[in-house]
Amino acid sequence: MTDLVLGPVLRHVDESSATIWVETGGPCTVTIAGCSAETFQVSGHHYALVVVTGFSPGAPYEVHLDGAQVWPQAGSTLPPSRIPVISSDDFTMVFGSCRMPESDDPELGTDALAAYARRMAGQDPADWPASLVLLGDQIYADETSKATTQWITERRGTSEPVGVADFEEYVYLYREAWSTPEVRWLLSTVPTSMILDDHEVIDDWNTSPAWRAHMAEKPWWAERETSALMSYWVYQHLGNLHPDELATDPTYGKVRAAEDAAEVLREFAQSAAGESDGRRATRWSYRRDFGRVRLLMIDTRAGRILSSGKRSIVSDDEFEWIEANAEGSYDHLLIGSSLPWLMPHAISAMQTANEAESARPGLRGRIAEKIRRAVDQEHWPAFKASFDRLTRLIQRSASGSAATVCVLSGDVHHLYAAEASFGTPVNAKVYQLVCSPMHNRIPRIFHPLFRIGWSRALAVVLGKRSLRPPVKWRKIAGPYMTNALATLRISGRKAVVELEKADANGLSPITAIPLG
Repeated sequence: MTDLVLGPVLRHVDESSATIWVETGGPCTVTIAGCSAETFQVSGHHYALVVVTGFSPGAPYEVHLDGAQVWPQAGSTLPPSRIPVISSDDFTMVFGSCRMPESDDPELGTDALAAYARRMAGQDPADWPASLVLLGDQIYADETSKATTQWITERRGTSEPVGVADFEEYVYLYREAWSTPEVRWLLSTVPTSMILDDHEVIDDWNTSPAWRAHMAEKPWWAERETSALMSYWVYQHLGNLHPDELATDPTYGKVRAAEDAAEVLREFAQSAAGESDGRRATRWSYRRDFGRVRLLMIDTRAGRILSSGKRSIVSDDEFEWIEANAEGSYDHLLIGSSLPWLMPHAISAMQTANEAESARPGLRGRIAEKIRRAVDQEHWPAFKASFDRLTRLIQRSASGSAATVCVLSGDVHHLYAAEASFGTPVNAKVYQLVCSPMHNRIPRIFHPLFRIGWSRALAVVLGKRSLRPPVKWRKIAGPYMTNALATLRISGRKAVVELEKADANGLSPITAIPLG
C-alpha cells in the first residue's frame, strides 16, 4: 500500500470548491470527498492536488490512496479534518511569518503555530479560523536545524553550500517543517495561503544588482536558486491557485503529463529566476476572495527587477496586475506582503536615502551599496518608486467601498501595528500589521534598535527632505519581541486584530486593536 508521506494540506477554499495537496510514497490515485486525482512525479517524489467539489461545508473528510484510507491516521486523538464554511460576515484569519521547525533548542522558544494547533484542537470547530496566511520563511534553506545539518553532512559531506543544495534537500526541509502531528493536522483543516520570502532561498535574496552579480560567481548558487523555485512551485505555489487557474496553467499541464516532471520544473524555475527586458517569466502574486473580504498576496522577492537600470519590487506588468485586482467592491482589503510597507520611521528614512546614494556612480555609491547589503536595506522603502506606487494603490483602494485596508507583513522579527494617513481624507482606515516570528531567535541586541527606529527625530537626521514618502503613519502598538501569531477577526464592516505571544504555557494575549 502506498503511504501518505506529507499532508493533507488544505489550500484554496471557496463556496463551491477546495484544493487539497498531498505527498505520497509512490504513484497512486488520491481520493478525497468523492473527488480524485492522479499523482505526478518530480525527481522520484510523488504529489497530487485534488480539486474537491460537491462537499458539505464543515463536514469531516478522509484521504484514500488507491482506495485505502490513510487520513485520519490510525490512533490519532486530534479532531477530524474539515473543509470549513467561508463567510465574511464572521471571518477569522490567522497570520504570521518566519518559522523554524519545532526543536528542543531553547533559544528558539515556543513554536507559536504548534501552540495555536494545540489550543485549536480543544475548541469547538465553529471557533476555528477560516484562513491561515503564511507570509514567508516557511523554511530556512540557509539556516538548517541540527538534525537537517547532520543529514546533509551524511549525504554529501561538508562541501558548499552551507544549507541546502538541491531539490532533494528541499524535500527534506518541507517534510521537517510540516510533519509534526499538531501542525500537520492544523494545515489539514485551515485553508492556507502562502508566499515566499528570502530564507526559502537565502538571506537577503535579490537585494540589489551587485548582490546578484556577487552570488552568480558562486558555483553552487544557480542550483540552489533553481531548486528553491522548483520546490516552492510544488509545495507552496500550486495550492495558491484557484481551480480555474489550475485548469489552464501550462506548467501544471506539462507537469501532470510528464513521466517525471523534474526537467519541466527545472526549465520553468530557471526562466522564473531570470529577467528579460525588465519582465519576469512568471507571476507568484495572487488573489483570494472570502465573501466581502479580499486577500491580495504580493511577491516581494522573486519578482524584483534589478537589471534594467531601475529597481522595482515587481515588474510593471505584475504591478499592473496587482492594481487591477485591487479594484472592485469589498468591505476589507488585505494586502499580504512578506516585507512591511510601513516600517519604523528612522529605518524607513534610512533605507530610502540609501537607495538614492547607492545609485550614484563612484565611491559614494559603492559605500552605500555595502551598507545596503550589510544591514539588510532591501524592504519597500529601499525601492522608493515601488513604495510610492503601492502607496497610491492603497490610497485609491481606501477611497472606495472598503471599511479597512490592512497590509499584513512579517520578516522583521518583531510585532507592531501602525495607522496610515494621507494628504487628503479617505473612506477607509489604513493599517500596517506586522507579525514575526512564529518560531525563531530574536537577539536582544536588536530590541533597543527596534524601539529607537520609531524616532521621528532620528528619521529627520537619517533621511532626506526631498525623499519623504507621500504617506504619514503612527505606531499604535508595539514593538513586541517574541514568538507570536496574529488573529484578524472581521464581523461585517468591523474588524479587530489580536496579537498573542507563545511561551511554555501556550499562547497568551499581548493586545487587541480595534480597526476602523
